[in-house]
Amino acid sequence: MRIIAIAVAGLSLAGCSSMSWDSLKPAPQPVQVQLESVPPGADAVTSLGPGCKTPCSVSVPAPDAGFSVTFNMPKMLPVTVPVAVTRSPGDFTTPASVAMDPSPVFAELRPAGPPPKAARKPMRPKKKKPKAAAAPAADPNAAPPPAAAPPPAAAPTR
Repeated sequence: MRIIAIAVAGLSLAGCSSMSWDSLKPAPQPVQVQLESVPPGADAVTSLGPGCKTPCSVSVPAPDAGFSVTFNMPKMLPVTVPVAVTRSPGDFTTPASVAMDPSPVFAELRPAGPPPKAARKPMRPKKKKPKAAAAPAADPNAAPPPAAAPPPAAAPTR
């Protein structure tokens, strides 16, 4: 009987030495995060894991530091929004609280540009049509051209 009592006492003391005071702290309460986007219907995923399709609300464990939310939608550029977390310790009259900034988390998605086009052939300049040869400009100091000889007179017929 004495051996059983000593064994039980030894096991209970061993259990106390491995006990952590952190296990007595309450687990962090999850907080609701409201997610919105323009246009609505974007896939919003938090860096903590949970996600949903906007507009929506997800429950995340209140982190000690901030986190981010990434919004994705087909044919739109993705947007990542950082979220700051502020903890307020409670006292005897007020409970502890967690605040998120921004709240709600909002993103405006912009259309992605058109996909890159295949390499285009360089444009060739259009060939210019040759113009009719213009008469050279008359030189005011030049002598006038000789007069054309009159056509020969026709011989009289008898």
